[in-house]
Amino acid sequence: MDHSGHDHSTHMDHSGHGDMHSGHPGMGEGAPRCSMNMLFTWNTENLCIVFRQWHIQSTFSLVVSLLAIVALAAGYEALREGIRQYEAWTNKRVETTPHPREQYRDDDDVEPQLEDEERLAETTMPWLLGQNVAAVTKRAHAIKSVLYGIQNFYAFMIMLIFMTYNGWVMLACSLGAALGYFVFGSRTTATKETACH
Repeated sequence: MDHSGHDHSTHMDHSGHGDMHSGHPGMGEGAPRCSMNMLFTWNTENLCIVFRQWHIQSTFSLVVSLLAIVALAAGYEALREGIRQYEAWTNKRVETTPHPREQYRDDDDVEPQLEDEERLAETTMPWLLGQNVAAVTKRAHAIKSVLYGIQNFYAFMIMLIFMTYNGWVMLACSLGAALGYFVFGSRTTATKETACH
């Protein structure tokens, strides 16, 4: 069938539909929208930080958000210090955990070894008696693995906050990191292995 005689220039009339987005919440003309900047900016109009619900709509909400970001970044340094303290405590705990008695080869060696074990038992924390090094090490490693995952999640969330590319937010992240290091990082070096964690 030959359709060359038909007029293909006419288009459907959508004038009766009005605003296509007006039926959807948050999509109409007057609803606030989040702007997603991929270039550095100081503009805070329609700024959303990580979540659509974290929308900057006034100077007051900007100041409160920047203070929250400083606290979050400082909190990351507090978490890192807490993990370092846990690792130090765990290492001490492993060192003070009693080792199983070794088989004695000479009767002459029995007395000095028993004295060493008695001294170790006196310096060992009471709740560690009856535990062995392998069990303590395995449990500590499992807990450290969970803490490592939490630390990485926290670091990547701060990275996402920083990646709003907004100068005010970037400064708040950096100020929070510096404040957190000042308060919690007195026993660590200022250099870091990676930028994220």
